[in-house]
Amino acid sequence: MSNKLFLLPALVSAPSQNGVGRYVGQLQRVVLKFCKNNGSSRGMRDFIESGLVNFAKENPGVVVYLKPRRHRSPIIKAEYLNGDTQWMSVRNFPQEEILKWLTLLNTQAQCHNGQRLRRLWFTEHPSIQGPWTPYTFRDPSLNLVSFPIEELAQPKDLPKSSEEELLELFKKQKLQEVESKRAE
Repeated sequence: MSNKLFLLPALVSAPSQNGVGRYVGQLQRVVLKFCKNNGSSRGMRDFIESGLVNFAKENPGVVVYLKPRRHRSPIIKAEYLNGDTQWMSVRNFPQEEILKWLTLLNTQAQCHNGQRLRRLWFTEHPSIQGPWTPYTFRDPSLNLVSFPIEELAQPKDLPKSSEEELLELFKKQKLQEVESKRAE
């Protein structure tokens, strides 16, 4: 049985008016928990030594805390402005992957782990006729045609080339000559 039945249903939401005047990053605080001796924290320790200062300079709106713990696996704890908290185990992750996950947490608006997302669109009055498709307003006679058809393969509003216009003028001129000979 799926766990989706037990998650709270929610619509996709974003903080209102964020980015209208200026963008406010929604990640408030990051706590990096690691062990000084444990081998599974090697990637976290390498990231702290080499990449943490650059991450903090690039994201001045995010407060970064370091919390060493003995004999525990490394964890990233992210806290957002709306009060959501997200925990992520980074056991045996290299430092590049930890930077990718921190970047993802920084760009998210909130934690979506405990929500079952509904459809992206919602309406109080759904259509009785069904959703629109590209074939909704097509000519019904196309249902009886055997494909491929050269006429339908061409674009509808393609302008004539100069060569086609000259050929058309030549054909008209030939027709006029034939009609003038018949009239005589």
